Amino acid sequence: MPHSCRAVRRARRDPEAQEGEPPVESPDSPKAEARSGGVVGILAFAGIVAALTQTLVVPLIGDLPKLLDTSASNASWVITATLLAAAVATPVAGRLGDMYGKRRMLLASLIPLVVGSIVCALSSSVIPMITGRGLQGLGMGVVPLGISLLRDVVPKEKLGSSIAIMSASMGVGGALGLPFSAAIAENTSWRVLFWVVAALALAVGTLIWFVVPVGRANTAAGNSFDLLGAAGLGVGLVCLLLGVSKGADWGWGSGTTLGLLGASVVVLLAWGWWELRTREPLVDLRVTARPQVLMTNIASILVGFSMYAQSLVVPQLLQLPEATGYGLGQSMLAMGLWMAPAGLMMMVMSPIGAKVSAARGPKVTLTIGALIISLGYGISLPMIGTDSPLGLLAVTIVANTGVGFAYGAMPALIMSAVPQSETASANSFNTLMRSIGSSVSAAVMAVVLAQMTTDFGGFALPSEDGFRVAMLIGSGVALVAAAVAFFIPVPKAAAEPEPGTAPDAAPETAEAKA
Repeated sequence: MPHSCRAVRRARRDPEAQEGEPPVESPDSPKAEARSGGVVGILAFAGIVAALTQTLVVPLIGDLPKLLDTSASNASWVITATLLAAAVATPVAGRLGDMYGKRRMLLASLIPLVVGSIVCALSSSVIPMITGRGLQGLGMGVVPLGISLLRDVVPKEKLGSSIAIMSASMGVGGALGLPFSAAIAENTSWRVLFWVVAALALAVGTLIWFVVPVGRANTAAGNSFDLLGAAGLGVGLVCLLLGVSKGADWGWGSGTTLGLLGASVVVLLAWGWWELRTREPLVDLRVTARPQVLMTNIASILVGFSMYAQSLVVPQLLQLPEATGYGLGQSMLAMGLWMAPAGLMMMVMSPIGAKVSAARGPKVTLTIGALIISLGYGISLPMIGTDSPLGLLAVTIVANTGVGFAYGAMPALIMSAVPQSETASANSFNTLMRSIGSSVSAAVMAVVLAQMTTDFGGFALPSEDGFRVAMLIGSGVALVAAAVAFFIPVPKAAAEPEPGTAPDAAPETAEAKA
């Protein structure tokens, strides 16, 4: 009887605990501190693997219609499906992580990533490929869940640098994905790409299962899941991102595009009305309306926009023919190799950004990061039209240095302002804001480069002036992000709260204390 009572009490503290499991360690215990480096490494590896899936098919875009026996328009859904699935899955995974445990949802998010990769590897037509890519998109909640879990399992003095490293993993995975995919696609079957990702995801799941601890219990464990809110947010985001991402193909004035964008406004407004009135919302909009959280999310949209602009412009400049006068004539593999150092720079600079946050606060780090991104775009203007890729390499390194600073600061700002019970949900929503910024950036850059063209052998190519305007837009948006970050109202005495002591955290019950 005493043993069963202890098990029940432990289960109330920890929704993930099973009878026979050891009690959850404090992240500040000597044993937990000793293994925290390995935990951070595993979670960062998980983020890199998840990010690989986003750029995995880029080298195959031109060949997909032939490989899948379909049209170019249908083949473009291979990329769009991942974007839409990720947008819907990220906030849902965050909320479920708060309710049922972040480690558990990390493992659950890896399942569709593995299954989707296998489906893609076995596909010979467009429908199974789109299905597999959609399943891969469902695994994109890995990064915000990993960041949130760090708050539970990493000692407080190492939390800032750990968050920064985990945040940078998305950039590293995206940058390494291009040369990785191009090298495999050029030297072996394209199917190997997906088998490798499936194997990597399985390896990540195994490491998380055996090494990563459960984490602390959350006060959201007894709540019910807001199914209507999840459906409403999913429909609204699909309409918004579908209209934004396909608007250039369908025409921005077409009935389909305008209908989708209009529907997204109506559905998201209705979703907001529901979330404010339901007892247990998918996203607590009252928490997200707190000035620190709201302005951080606005800055996240702007940083996501400015980050993605250079990742669209620079690869095109590297690959356009030299005969244009401003293209550098690089192959897909060479382009990926020129882009890779920028992603690695994010990982290198993230601990430095964490030290700045520790000394001056994450608000300062975010402001500095946005200013560095703007500087990167600024130095690109004289580099466009030169005959060496070294100048563009410098542009990407400077810009991604700023991204490394900014991406590490945003989760720190979010987590210092939300209850422990909503850490994963708030981080996932912040990740969604960055994704929306990136999607809008892709649409804006596509419009600019499509409108400012030059004739090259009978084909319309983006002009040199078009690339300059795109870079100027990226620089301007980064400056606006810096201004928003500068005015984020962070209390002077605010510091990263101890896990479980964030504002509004539910007090421990007398029964649990017993």
